[in-house]
Amino acid sequence: MKSTPLSLIAGVVALAAVTGFAALNAPGDEGVTEAKAAARLPVERSSLLCPAPSTSDLAETTYTSFTPAGEGGGEAGAAELTPAEALPADEDAPADDADKTDGKDGDKADGADREKTADAKPVLSLKDLGKPSTADTSKSDAPALIGTATGGFAPGWAAQQTTVTSAGGARGLLGVSCTAPDTDFWFPGASTGASRQDYVHLTNPDDTAAVADIELYGAEGALKSDVGEGITVPARSSVPLLLSTLTDEAAENLTVHVTTRSGRVGAVVSAAADGVGSDWLAASDDPASTQIMPGIPADATSVRLVAFAPGEDDADVKVQLMGKNATFSPAGNATLHIKSRMTASVDLKDVTRGEPGSLRLTPVGGSTTPVVAALRVVRGTGAKQEIAFIPATGPVGERATVADNRAKGSVLSLTAPGETAEVKVTASAGSGGGEATVKTYTVKGGTTLQVDPEVPAGLKGGYALTVQTESGGPVHAARTLTLQESGVDMFTVQTLPDDGGTVEVPAAEQDLKVLDD
Repeated sequence: MKSTPLSLIAGVVALAAVTGFAALNAPGDEGVTEAKAAARLPVERSSLLCPAPSTSDLAETTYTSFTPAGEGGGEAGAAELTPAEALPADEDAPADDADKTDGKDGDKADGADREKTADAKPVLSLKDLGKPSTADTSKSDAPALIGTATGGFAPGWAAQQTTVTSAGGARGLLGVSCTAPDTDFWFPGASTGASRQDYVHLTNPDDTAAVADIELYGAEGALKSDVGEGITVPARSSVPLLLSTLTDEAAENLTVHVTTRSGRVGAVVSAAADGVGSDWLAASDDPASTQIMPGIPADATSVRLVAFAPGEDDADVKVQLMGKNATFSPAGNATLHIKSRMTASVDLKDVTRGEPGSLRLTPVGGSTTPVVAALRVVRGTGAKQEIAFIPATGPVGERATVADNRAKGSVLSLTAPGETAEVKVTASAGSGGGEATVKTYTVKGGTTLQVDPEVPAGLKGGYALTVQTESGGPVHAARTLTLQESGVDMFTVQTLPDDGGTVEVPAAEQDLKVLDD
């Protein structure tokens, strides 16, 4: 008897949930029909990468892991963050040299590194769906973390790294949402200026080496660099690279482009500025003709827009602030001309003037030239200044989550650049106890709504915020976390793009024929 094995069907569905695509063909069966429709299924595996937090002896770091409940079809699975191998940049061999090493020795060394990191004890394991788990460290040599979530813990998995450094050149509240590995990243808003110490952190989650290239673009175009090409990131390892060592040119406003020739990495920039603290600069959303940067604090004392056009054509964009009640262009900065492959910047000063806002860039005159963008935001004055960054981000889509919210100091910004929209915001149970709360908000088109999230009842510890679009147009969101340290209101801003918790799977029909031999 000959039949199509049912395990094949289950395997195809699982593959689709991991990769986002699958086709169903039965071996030797000519009765298969073409896919007629597509369905969305929860992913069954997610990867997140957290950079090494700080080299300061004064740094205190909290890791938070969270997966929303009810979307994964069961609780089987796990979500763990494990240490990566930490490698100084100067120990890294360029790709050309790495290719010349003896194959056997290289395989043995690489295998030993993989075995060492694979056996490492997890720094943090998520215990329950719908409830965050946390871990703390004060080690100055704390490593980058490689995270994997499987089964019911994978859809919508989020991890946050929050570091408080109370003094020194890296003083500040540094927050970053741990990122998925990829092959292409844009970072407008970096710097090689004398007042900045910016590092790009590259983390490789895989069992084979990745090879990356780093391009730097200033106001006059590409900066000369002889060492930004062919950077090898060994298997399951992380490498920090000081941007000012990649070029002899000082550029106050810089766009960093990270790509990989082989493999994939997580990439994020740590930025420390003299006199105004430090924070993480996450990657901008992919190049597009329209970009949204949500969540500018109402009391921002300085806002600088940095934008870049990666294509062959110049870009002209309209600059608009979506405020509390309306959309308007900042006085004297209604438009911005961005020359091809040159970084443009404009000082918008205290553009929000006491009201929360979000910045929107849209093409002028029918242009469709794609751009990337980010904001450098400063709060406070004099010795109490503090810096943060807001990269352009996509909408929350079906769902987006940010972890590590506190009983005090968490603010959620929601902006609807098009039609009025309604969103549901869920504050999860606390890491140490409490009950989740749910509230619905209406965001008027062309405005920014700032809300103090409703804290979970009986909250103990931190909690996660999950935003879901219920109706209307797209909504972009950001969370600002503020902690007071030594009289300074330290703050950090994380955006909330769609969590990618589901993937589109082509549906296929198949006649399962059972034939007697």
